[in-house]
Amino acid sequence: MKLRLRLALTAVAVTVPAVFALVQVEHSVRRRTTDEVIIASTLSQMQSGGRERCEAAPETWMVRARSPQRPPWEREGLPGGNGGPPAGTVAPNAPSGSNGPASGGPRPGDEGPPRLRPRGPMGRRLPPVSLYPFDGQLVSRNPQAPALDDELRKGVRDDGVGVRRYSKADGALVQDLLLRMPWDGGPCEYVLARRVEPAESPEVGLPPLYVWGVPTLILLSAMVVALGPVVQRLRRLTDEVRASSGSRYAQPVTVNGSDEIAELARAFQQARAEIQARMAHQQAREQTLRDFLANTTHDVMTPLTVLQGHLAAMQQRMRAGEPLEAGLMLSAMSEAHYMASLVHNLGAAARLEAGAPQVQHAPVDLKALVSRVLGRHQPIARPQRIALESGVPATPTWVMGDETLLEQAVSNVVLNGIRYGREDGHVAVVLETTRQQTFHLRVIDDGPGISEEERSRILERRFRGNEARTREPQGQGLGLHIVHNVVELHGWKMALAPSEYGGLEVAFTGPLMSPPE
Repeated sequence: MKLRLRLALTAVAVTVPAVFALVQVEHSVRRRTTDEVIIASTLSQMQSGGRERCEAAPETWMVRARSPQRPPWEREGLPGGNGGPPAGTVAPNAPSGSNGPASGGPRPGDEGPPRLRPRGPMGRRLPPVSLYPFDGQLVSRNPQAPALDDELRKGVRDDGVGVRRYSKADGALVQDLLLRMPWDGGPCEYVLARRVEPAESPEVGLPPLYVWGVPTLILLSAMVVALGPVVQRLRRLTDEVRASSGSRYAQPVTVNGSDEIAELARAFQQARAEIQARMAHQQAREQTLRDFLANTTHDVMTPLTVLQGHLAAMQQRMRAGEPLEAGLMLSAMSEAHYMASLVHNLGAAARLEAGAPQVQHAPVDLKALVSRVLGRHQPIARPQRIALESGVPATPTWVMGDETLLEQAVSNVVLNGIRYGREDGHVAVVLETTRQQTFHLRVIDDGPGISEEERSRILERRFRGNEARTREPQGQGLGLHIVHNVVELHGWKMALAPSEYGGLEVAFTGPLMSPPE
């Protein structure tokens, strides 16, 4: 469903109850005003001679007839009618010289109750109002008087006025007002005023068109005028969102104002920024994967070619029945270890470049980690007659980190000490803790070391020192670069310094954690 149609239906749904409420209010005001007019007219009628005539003949007061020749001012209920002619006028059938109204009981031939014709709200002439007298016991001596129900009795006892409205079978509305007169006693202590509205009266049906039609038209016009700019802004926002989607969310959406539509545009801007971040992250991961494949292909080919050459030479010697050279076997094993280390380093580099979400933090025991690293590198160090030594605490040393990356970082430093160390050399791993709940992990070797100038660049990716390029020309310079990234990712500190034994000392410092339960 289109927004314009939905808003139009909403306007109708709002307007119909509003018109209904307006009609009800108009009916209520009209009825209350009519009641006040009838009450005032009845009291005026009774206080202007009606009481005397009623008390003189309560049984027949309701059947007073109107003679066609009677002047209008003698008809009870007309505006200004007080039962007599204007000053200076002699009523018909009155005694000669009389200037007042005719006195006495009802005239022969009179019939029908006295009728009031007051004017109602907005000058509308009300239907005739019939009056019926009742005494203090709410009993009428006139047999034509209608019966009083409990609602009228209770209302007049409590408030001085009882009101009842009901509809007849033909649709006419009957209105009864039971009034207490401003005197006590007598057969006319209470008067019932009855008014009957015909079915076609505005009191029964809808009020005049100007009462509800004009406000309804104004309300609908105001809603149409107010909804026009809203629909235009929504269409403009829709076009901008589609244009942004077509540009892979590079084109922003205009945000104007502080209303709900502006909030919607602002929410789309936030979603657009999040989508762009996710797309950038995905592109970075794809680029990392491409780089990983390219690096793996390039970096593995060189040691693989060397290993193939060593294996081919060993095969030729075996076919010729010649003994295998220990140096050739050692070189082949070294190339195999190097390729394994290279693959591990490339995998670690891919994880690091993909970002922190790939890092899994968990409690890690550095003492056990050092033991595993040294045990794994013993087969590599033994043929080169390099001794691997360690100094660790007697109890576990717990830190929070990614165990795989931390083990790879320590392995890289130890492997560098083995690969670039001298024969009969040493590589030592020393783990210490402090009272400040920190640890110091140092990897010390007595190899050739690196110069101070090279130490400032040795952590860069693909950078290799002169000694490394001389002794291991196939290396790719990933080891210490990965170590540096792992340390930064964990919030630790790393320092490179010459060792007291002539080689290199790599130190790690970081916070300890409480032992896991």
